[in-house]
Amino acid sequence: MAAADGGWCLCESLRFFYSLFLPGLKVCGALCVCLVLVLWGIRLHLQGKKKSSTSKNGKNQMVIAFFHPYCNAGGGGERVLWCALRALQKKYPEAVYVVYTGDVHVSGEQILEGAFRRFNIRLIYPVKFVFLRKRYLVEDSLYPHFTLLGQSLGSIVLGWEALMQCVPDVYIDSMGYAFTLPLFKFVGACRVGSYVHYPTISTDMLSVVKNQNVGFNNAAFITRNPFLSKVKLIYYYLFAFVYGLVGSCSDVVMVNSSWTLNHILSLWKAGNRTNVVYPPCDVQTFLDIPLYEKKMTPGHLLVSIGQFRPEKNHSLQIRAFAKLLDNKTAESLPSLKLVLIGGCRNKDDEFRVNQLKRLSEALGVQEDVEFKINIPFDELKNYLSEATVGLHTMWNEHFGIGIVECMAAGTIILAHNSGGPKLDIVVPHEGDITGFLAESEEGYAETMAHILSMSAEKRLQIRKNARASVSRFSDQEFEVAFLSSVEKLFK
Repeated sequence: MAAADGGWCLCESLRFFYSLFLPGLKVCGALCVCLVLVLWGIRLHLQGKKKSSTSKNGKNQMVIAFFHPYCNAGGGGERVLWCALRALQKKYPEAVYVVYTGDVHVSGEQILEGAFRRFNIRLIYPVKFVFLRKRYLVEDSLYPHFTLLGQSLGSIVLGWEALMQCVPDVYIDSMGYAFTLPLFKFVGACRVGSYVHYPTISTDMLSVVKNQNVGFNNAAFITRNPFLSKVKLIYYYLFAFVYGLVGSCSDVVMVNSSWTLNHILSLWKAGNRTNVVYPPCDVQTFLDIPLYEKKMTPGHLLVSIGQFRPEKNHSLQIRAFAKLLDNKTAESLPSLKLVLIGGCRNKDDEFRVNQLKRLSEALGVQEDVEFKINIPFDELKNYLSEATVGLHTMWNEHFGIGIVECMAAGTIILAHNSGGPKLDIVVPHEGDITGFLAESEEGYAETMAHILSMSAEKRLQIRKNARASVSRFSDQEFEVAFLSSVEKLFK
């Protein structure tokens, strides 16, 4: 009898919950159906819009669009964009080329002139710029908490703005906004590809949170609180799952290094569509610098190339340089100068530069540290021709075009012992050393002292080895690999 009563109670409970949630389920189902119908209607509308916009003199033209909201930033990712456009224009000269950008305060002509000034690149044919007004939605400063989620959702809105202005046949995300891929594929009916410089989230980031280590993406107050660390770890795992889903929508996936490849393969599960395409580096231009050129500056010049973003860790360079100056004696080393060369994208980057200047003052090395912001290509080349050491301090740098440029110019590189520099760039060439790696402030200071104390002949041999190793990162090699990878998008 008790069992019968228990069964009756269970049935009544199920009826109660069914009656309670059924209206909600019906509403949700109806909303989902409406959403699908609306999106399908938008898709059909956009397809019609695409056909009319690609017609010229009765002949349809393929529209190829790149999503690159910061195309005027002047970093390594921008060099990839311009070289990719140039390569496609050579192979598909009849196509229409579009760049979605948020650089609304400059004209298209100024953007192209900046590309030539910084990278020595001119496109063969015109390119259309679609200016986006909502780029602020992907700024990290807008999201003090849940930054990855906020920026990713913001990129969907930004992508929608782009799609509403121009519907391409081929869409390539060249800046890492993977959440725009399903939007252009399923709503815009585009063939989509992606060039991944750095995964939005990686297993390394998960391990930092799991091990409660302090990092630029893991604040100290979270590491000190076990509960907050667990909440953030769950958030990261959920985000990584969704990131894998949206990334898997890409018909073609290109990654810039072995390190990025390993992470994308584990997250996106698209091994048969993924290729390593090393970023294009202007190797030949730097190889023109004579290795025996006489240094015009007294003492030794140390340079750093990289945008002033937090993950580049320029503060480590300044602290290590200050430690080097503290440890050296007037007799053992000549005068030293550190020059930090990089691009500033916005006010946040400018604020970071000011912070670095204050750090130099606090360490008493402000007279020996210079900042060169958004300098032209010729000036960059001059600095590299005079420099003895090139510094790079980003942990798990995805690749590092600036590192290759230093090596090609004959500057002895000292990079972080992780990521692309460790796996792809600063590796032995025919068994000979091509540069140096370090991790800590002390390690960088000691290695700089070691390089500077070498004989000129020993340094020359390392410079020759480095130069011989970088031809695989040339513009020509990039064009071949890139065009081979994206060929599927044009069939």
